[in-house]
Amino acid sequence: MTKIKLCGLTRTEDIDWVNEARPDYCGFIINVSHSRRNITSARFRELCSRLHESVIPVGVFVNEPLDSLLALAAQGVLGAVQLHGTEDDHYIRQLKKEITIPVIKAFQAESPKLAHQAENSPADLILLDSRNGGSGCSFDWTLVKGIRRPFFLAGGLTPDSLTSALQTLHPWGVDMSSGIETDGFKDREKILAAVAAVRRNRS
Repeated sequence: MTKIKLCGLTRTEDIDWVNEARPDYCGFIINVSHSRRNITSARFRELCSRLHESVIPVGVFVNEPLDSLLALAAQGVLGAVQLHGTEDDHYIRQLKKEITIPVIKAFQAESPKLAHQAENSPADLILLDSRNGGSGCSFDWTLVKGIRRPFFLAGGLTPDSLTSALQTLHPWGVDMSSGIETDGFKDREKILAAVAAVRRNRS
């Protein structure tokens, strides 16, 4: 059953639409000042208070100091942690010693070498993305066809491209952000269409 993750939620209406669509995961970009989808940890807690209990909230971090991330995890709101920076294997192992929720590590799938690195990551799950995550750009899917471990596929996915992605790569999960937006904001119809497209093709 292909998992569905919608990422980059910032508004209360985004949460309402997610609650309507019921993906498996939703992602919040926390303390990443250069991202237009950035929110504070306080805003994250506020949005999660509206989130349906069946949807797992994922905190997305970029090179967050370990102590800061652990302090947020200790509040019991996070359902998973996604690392989208240059966090190395040592950082991931230290994090996993301290928390029991899944750790997802994102990799830029731009070469066979990086695909191999992703496959050997100590993270619980890996996410394969384009060079500029969240930009709406896809990558060469042939680079990851040999990946044997479960992975999230990201990078330029839209409701219209999901069927091809699922049938070509059979990912463990898919992750969408810009592909469910219009003019830079989450779009209810695209959210519903994306979740419906995955469910039609689930295997």
